[in-house]
Amino acid sequence: MAKSKHRCEIILYWSYEDDTYIAEVPELAGCAADGASYQEAIANVEVVIDQWIETARELDRPVPEPKDGRPDASQPLAVRGLPGYRFHAGAPPAAGSRAARGALLRPGHPPYGPRLRVGGLERLIRKRLLTALFLVAAATACAAPEPDIGPGTYDDLVVLFEQWRDFEMPDFVYGVPDYSADAMAAQFDEFARWRVRLEALRPHDWSDAEQIDWHLVRVEMDGFYFDHRVRQPWVQDPAFYVMIYAAESDVPAHEGTVIHGWIDLWAYDYPLSSEDAAELAARVGSIPALLDQARTNLTGNARDLWLAGLRSFRGQSADLGAFRDSVVGTDPALDDAIFRAKEATDAFLAWLEEQAPSKTGPSGVGKANYTWYMRNVHLVPYSWEEQVVLMRRELARAHSSLRLEENRNRHLPELERISSAEEYDRELNAAVTEYMQFLEREQIHTIEEYMDPALRAVNGQFTPAAPDEVRNFFSEVTYRDPLAMRTHMHHWIELARKRENPHPSPIRRVASLYNIWDARSEGLATGVEEMMMHAGLFDARPRTRELIWIMLAQRAARALSGLYLHGNEFEMEEAVAHATEWTPRGWLPDGDLVRNEQHLYLRQPGYGTSYLTGKIQIEELLAERGLQLGDDFTIGRFFDEFFEAGVIPITLTRWEMTGRRNPILDPPQVGEIPGAR
Repeated sequence: MAKSKHRCEIILYWSYEDDTYIAEVPELAGCAADGASYQEAIANVEVVIDQWIETARELDRPVPEPKDGRPDASQPLAVRGLPGYRFHAGAPPAAGSRAARGALLRPGHPPYGPRLRVGGLERLIRKRLLTALFLVAAATACAAPEPDIGPGTYDDLVVLFEQWRDFEMPDFVYGVPDYSADAMAAQFDEFARWRVRLEALRPHDWSDAEQIDWHLVRVEMDGFYFDHRVRQPWVQDPAFYVMIYAAESDVPAHEGTVIHGWIDLWAYDYPLSSEDAAELAARVGSIPALLDQARTNLTGNARDLWLAGLRSFRGQSADLGAFRDSVVGTDPALDDAIFRAKEATDAFLAWLEEQAPSKTGPSGVGKANYTWYMRNVHLVPYSWEEQVVLMRRELARAHSSLRLEENRNRHLPELERISSAEEYDRELNAAVTEYMQFLEREQIHTIEEYMDPALRAVNGQFTPAAPDEVRNFFSEVTYRDPLAMRTHMHHWIELARKRENPHPSPIRRVASLYNIWDARSEGLATGVEEMMMHAGLFDARPRTRELIWIMLAQRAARALSGLYLHGNEFEMEEAVAHATEWTPRGWLPDGDLVRNEQHLYLRQPGYGTSYLTGKIQIEELLAERGLQLGDDFTIGRFFDEFFEAGVIPITLTRWEMTGRRNPILDPPQVGEIPGAR
């Protein structure tokens, strides 16, 4: 079919109180304006009619059928009977007309129009239309003629990304982030213009690396959309309002959903300078007002999230108490702020406990929503059901391999636990040395000077335990052979690389929102445990091989628990019991670790499985790259290329390394969220 020389557009516009507002979908703005392609474009926006009719029925307005039946390519489409509103598919109004006065999202015309007015009926209509507009913007299959406004550039994307990050952050009122219902509704009302601005860049002719960065921005927007439509942590999740973080995470950003304005106590130098003390006094001083707001915002009915939030605020109270003791007397204003914050935290905890009996609903996002989130936000190509199959397979493989390993080693002595501080320091440092020498000798990847110190810095300290006492699961591994967990400590090598050798892309240089990096970060750290075993790291330590299978079994067991939580097949107590039962040797008793893990996985869909879905994707990529390169393949080349791509979803890493796109990146990238709240 010959391309049309004239431009066609899909325009949504409606009127309210004598003002007309326009929403343009620029992805459709270059489609062929004749024949089957335009028919297809019109079909893509029929969902708007359904949204419109549903709203009208809620308002008890008459809703006759669209004029002339189904839409066609020859005329505009109107829905009559809803005074002051209509839907139009066709050419845009003339520039300067009354309709154009409120134009939104005009490609090539920053700042893409003013904020739409929000009020009464318009807000209700607009909430309905926003979903449809979002879907239409991502769902076009038209052939593109020569547009009269050219595509954007990569520099435009960088500017958009910076502006997007500013928009994603809520307004702060007297130092307190505003997550009120009105504030969140207003923020969501503005969202569509950001997605359409992104689509208007039309990156299809950019380099692969630039297109990958475009998708990194796109998946953040999908994550924002999902949060507002499904997760709504400011409504459902008490732990969302935790502000105090005493320890650094081993991944690129905080694990799970965190509130804007969080306070990383570990990031300050101690003793505090007067400037830092004043800053902390102001920031900690905002906690009472935030928790007052939270009482109004938390109207959800997610029982497991609510009950787990009690533990989170007991933790914040303890952290504030320890912080108070460590800085007391540094600054009177800081002392007072900590006192008031702890007092407010304890009062909020009491309120949560008081409200807990009334919370009776499920906490999981549901199977279909989980799959949508994996494919559209985290770019993990496996559905909820497929992940169950994968996790069950890994669980069985780990347990069966452990039994075979134990049989092979049955005549060897058991591994003894480290029993003193001196032994601990000696063994941990020796393990770092041995691991770094192995990586270099076996040419696993290029070794940089910052890597060894990064590993030694997190050796930790000895903690005594009675002979029959079970420590934290990972301590049970480390205290038997520290070398096993040095592999997982690749996390800290990655953080050092981010600090010492930041990625040249300003978009990849910072951690993606919504834990989009989880399968890449956790998948690598978990994957290298078994990979290094197969590469020979534990050849002289056969009993240590058992530890690798035990760790794999624990990851698979807790991942299945998290999946069943989100599928609403488990409640929290069942998830805890399942993970405990299927972890070998009783090393995951019912306690802080297993409950904190399951709470995290419930708060952040996909995190519990990311250790193994990421590992599996890396193994698939390793196999694919080996076949692609043939005799030119080396493990060292593979990992150097893998690290060079940055901490991004492995689907995008694969594209950069092999030049092959996963179909989940092709339009349409999104569909209707199956179970939006």
